[in-house]
Amino acid sequence: MSDSVTDALQRLTAGTAKVLSEKELADKLREGRPLRVKLGVDPTSPDIHLGHTVVMEKLRQFQLLGHQAVLIIGDFTASIGDPSGRSTTRPPLSREDILANAETYTSQAFKVLDPDKTEVVFNGDWFRKMTFEDVLRLNARVTMQQMLQREDFKSRIEKGQEVRLHEIQYPIVQGWDSVEVRADVEIGGTDQLFNILVGRDLQKEEGQPQQIVMTMPLLEGLDGVKKMSKSYNNYIGVSEAPNDMFGKIMSISDELMDRYYTLLLGEQRDAALHPMEAKKQLGAKITARYHSEEDAKAARDDWETRFSKRDLASAELPELSTADLPADTTVLTLVSHVFETSFGLKKSNGDLRKQFISAGAVQLDGEKITDPSAGIAPTAGQILRLSKKHSVRFI
Repeated sequence: MSDSVTDALQRLTAGTAKVLSEKELADKLREGRPLRVKLGVDPTSPDIHLGHTVVMEKLRQFQLLGHQAVLIIGDFTASIGDPSGRSTTRPPLSREDILANAETYTSQAFKVLDPDKTEVVFNGDWFRKMTFEDVLRLNARVTMQQMLQREDFKSRIEKGQEVRLHEIQYPIVQGWDSVEVRADVEIGGTDQLFNILVGRDLQKEEGQPQQIVMTMPLLEGLDGVKKMSKSYNNYIGVSEAPNDMFGKIMSISDELMDRYYTLLLGEQRDAALHPMEAKKQLGAKITARYHSEEDAKAARDDWETRFSKRDLASAELPELSTADLPADTTVLTLVSHVFETSFGLKKSNGDLRKQFISAGAVQLDGEKITDPSAGIAPTAGQILRLSKKHSVRFI
């Protein structure tokens, strides 16, 4: 194997969960032509978070090596709803919602991908031309036994939960996408393994070379335990403000930092750097990718002003009018009010008492406040610190 192929193979397989197979990928790389690398996305929501970008970063690595990215917008498959990893049927979306989501989804994806090296196609272009006879012929390519080997389908059936017939179509239509675009490689999350394998089978039946399967691990969220998800409120959105993005990255653990370097940047952390500096560089690089170098520098400077230098008085903080505070304010009601109105976070009284007030995180002008029932009347110019990431200035 030539050094160039070896180097490319090492780079492209770094951080992957599964490659089927590395030998096949090496053989394709030796052909010396741009490979067609497929990534299919269903625009089921308008915004994406960093967890979604793990597969995009891998696709970007192929682009940097001169290969052709093929981004399939599932305007047809989104109307079915991908059942992968689901315990219930996904609710259907209207075509109008799908197309609106696709517009913002692709604009955010191009913050990672090079648009000049990305072929964007909509799978509705071929599926909406199919007759019912075409659909029946496509269904004849697979067996019911094959489809019911999927863990999510088996689990739902064993639990007495319904599996709708249109859901069984999903792996078939995703697989047919690979035939239509003549994919050499398909990238997906670990939950996409079954669907990508169906694509290999359909390509073989059509006399095409079979695509390489490349699956990427799910990215842990800010808590370092559960996968990044809006439903777990442990996510970093790619459209979040630079200061918020940088601040969230600074909140992750040192252990998780290495995963973020590998999966979000395709890099290795510089072991010679102090972990705090390495994390700041991680935050700056990610913030620069989704905003700009200037925004990243400003976000780092703001974070250091607030947390490294402990100089909240000079920091840019959300402002809250004292006239908007509830009457007869106690520490508990004030903290609850500020979390909800200034940061959109609704927390239980129990969590506020235990995790913030009693823990000594809440401070007014640097003085800790630990009695939840104590009366409090902030004045203009004072700063209330709720946690390391949340402070406001009263006006």
